[in-house]
Amino acid sequence: MINFDEHKPIYLQISDSICEKILNDEYAEDERIPSIREMGAQLGVNPNTVMRSYDHLKSLDIIYDKRGMGFFASPDAKRSVKKMYKKEFFEMELPAIMKKMKLLDIDTDELVLKMHGTDDKHSEF
Repeated sequence: MINFDEHKPIYLQISDSICEKILNDEYAEDERIPSIREMGAQLGVNPNTVMRSYDHLKSLDIIYDKRGMGFFASPDAKRSVKKMYKKEFFEMELPAIMKKMKLLDIDTDELVLKMHGTDDKHSEF
């Protein structure tokens, strides 16, 4: 079940959930994913909203449909999702992180030390 965020369209949140399942191998490449009705029932949302998510993912070549058989994760779904998420990270998230680091006088060396759990004993916190 998804805890929907009121600040982001539901169809995009459903798309993100499907992408995460692809990355976590819950939906394997070239394997069937839940139908529009199944997904709508699972999530408690209108099938039209799910269809919008599926159309969005089809336009990104993350899923495809086989007439009469349903929707499937694309053969390169994982690569496509990673490419999309990396682009989003570098264009939207990283600039905000870098801005915050600059405001807090955090340099990359300090960041790397924190990431590896080797904290400087003379930290200012």
